Amino acid sequence: MKPVILAEKPSQAKAYADAFTSRKHDGYMEISPCQTFPEGAFLTWGVGHLVELKEPHTYNPSWKRWSLGSLPILPERYEFQVAQGKYKQFQVVKQLIRGTNMVINACDVDREGSNIFYSIYYMTGARNQTIKRLWINSLEADEVRKGFENLRDNEKDLQLYEEAKARQISDWLVGMNASRLYTLLLKAKGIQQVFPIGRVQSPTVYLIYQRQREIETFVSEPFFEAEALFTAANGTYKGKAKLKEPKRELIAEALNSRNITKRSPGTISELTNTDKRMPPPQLHSLSTLQATANRRWKASPATVLKTMQTLYEKKLVSYPRTDTRHITPSEFNYLAASVEKYQEVIGQTFEIASRTPKKRYVDSSKVQEHYAIIPTKKLPTAAAIAKLAPLERNLYEEVVRTALAMFHRDYLYTETKVTTDVNGLPFFTTGKTERDKGWKELFSAPKKTKDTEEPALPPLEQHETVQSEIGIKEGATQPPKPYTEGQLIAMMKTCGKLVEDQSETDILKEIEGLGTEATRSGIIETIKRHGYISVTKNIVSITDKGRVLCQAIEGSLLASPSMTAKWETYLKKIGNGDGTGQHFLGSVSKFIEKLLEDVPVQLEKQTIDIVLPPSPSSNRSSYTATEVAPCPRCKNGMIVARKSFYGCSNYKNGCKQTFPGLFLKKKLTVPQVKLLCTKGKTNVIKGFTSADGKKFDASLEFKEGKLELVFV
Repeated sequence: MKPVILAEKPSQAKAYADAFTSRKHDGYMEISPCQTFPEGAFLTWGVGHLVELKEPHTYNPSWKRWSLGSLPILPERYEFQVAQGKYKQFQVVKQLIRGTNMVINACDVDREGSNIFYSIYYMTGARNQTIKRLWINSLEADEVRKGFENLRDNEKDLQLYEEAKARQISDWLVGMNASRLYTLLLKAKGIQQVFPIGRVQSPTVYLIYQRQREIETFVSEPFFEAEALFTAANGTYKGKAKLKEPKRELIAEALNSRNITKRSPGTISELTNTDKRMPPPQLHSLSTLQATANRRWKASPATVLKTMQTLYEKKLVSYPRTDTRHITPSEFNYLAASVEKYQEVIGQTFEIASRTPKKRYVDSSKVQEHYAIIPTKKLPTAAAIAKLAPLERNLYEEVVRTALAMFHRDYLYTETKVTTDVNGLPFFTTGKTERDKGWKELFSAPKKTKDTEEPALPPLEQHETVQSEIGIKEGATQPPKPYTEGQLIAMMKTCGKLVEDQSETDILKEIEGLGTEATRSGIIETIKRHGYISVTKNIVSITDKGRVLCQAIEGSLLASPSMTAKWETYLKKIGNGDGTGQHFLGSVSKFIEKLLEDVPVQLEKQTIDIVLPPSPSSNRSSYTATEVAPCPRCKNGMIVARKSFYGCSNYKNGCKQTFPGLFLKKKLTVPQVKLLCTKGKTNVIKGFTSADGKKFDASLEFKEGKLELVFV
């Protein structure tokens, strides 16, 4: 029997097929016999999740209506169904899998890929086949063939599936129960909107709210300092005394007590030069690349992930959803062998400092499932690079430059510290002299600001007498800055312990934080879509709806990032075989029962001081009736039911997709619009009215952004 390979999506299947000789069929491909597959193989694919968790009302009809009395929603066992609009492809997969004795999981090489594979596999009803796992970090043909020749067993894969399934079910449980609970309790307080709640989304919104509250409640206080402009034999430099007072007269008093006037001369009492070096940066994980791209090009984390996925499918970069910043000797060797060729790719040559691997970059013990993001062996031509979209090119070059930096010289500079004594009061100055740009020549210099710039100093001599111009400078304490989207990724990873230095993308501590490397950008997009935050010119702000949510969840575990971080830690244990999904979901059930007990009491005491306009969904039984389906045009927003039409929630970012509420005098229902979005065609709709007033029946088809009638 021919083995059956299941890829996650058509583009991935095509990349696998490119490594072999194959023929295309409807919903699958047939790989011809070869060294890897002596009898050939069938290659088929999902369309992401072909299988999804069933809706609550399929377990219990009373769970269809939103009411406090019907909570908690805790099914005894969790059941899955084929996702709407994906039945045809599922049937192809099912027939192939049930007709073989060996199945290869070739979905994405992460937890979610394992989840997609096994949820489909178990839904087909197949049993007792041998299951193998393809585990590769590149879609290049030779890597694909090597991967298929060295398939893994599925022991680790099953553990990752258990982890992903536990995460999926726990998120479903929190969403179904907490969203209804808060929406209904807030409705009783007169707030007529739907409040989707998420295990990871809600603490993330709360952290943004906390930062905004810090900014709003910040009281700026003035301060005064003594500063001087010194003129030496070879030039001028500035100095600052370690005096900081809330009143000008206190600084004036300190100067007068030392008989210091505006022109009192000074003497250079200390002058030290320290040679320093800065090694090249570490290689990129997904989050450091997202933070860098957001800082440099204002690209959102979700856009960066999507673009990196495209570059991965173009076989130019390694697997992007990685939390690792190290590679193994194997990857280092191919990079080292082609340094000159990568230099040609970016059009920048330099003398190679060393081809010896350093622990800072090459450490097999730090590489678990995936290594850091690096360029693949595929070297694109100048013409191929020119065809890349601007962000694709920027990201690809960033990955190449960061990999090349490993082979470059350290950045060398001299730090000069000067102490200038004026009548016994020391003024301090720090300056920097660049000695060797080293690896920094590979990257465009960041814009300098007054805060980050260390001035170049003129040549100075110890004990030199300098002329002075001494003054009192007024300043004011500054509020914390709002998050950018890139900082939000770092903040989620460290549970709020954000690196303050804008130029630093290293993450402070290796803790799990909110979400996972692969899911954080999706979480940000979700809370945008729910209307809890807005992003303007890369600055993240809380909306009025987000404030209501945060005032409502304040004091509960749903506002606590540490709670969901602990959940993530246990989920990872399941993936490592040290925990069980059953134990975890038992804890989640207890958590939900505690929420139902505590939240009504907490909300009774809570003051909600914001008035929200009622949303179109306020009179519906659930928010799923408002959010109809993913937008078929932009793929980022949701088609939402408005008062007289259906439109994309992403309209502020330029998506103009709409569907009419009334078409030829016939009202279009939510299920009909959902079919148009997911399948592209409705069932037969009865009762359209033509221009001459005649009634007729027809299906509607969504073609190239327009609706067309299809007659039986």
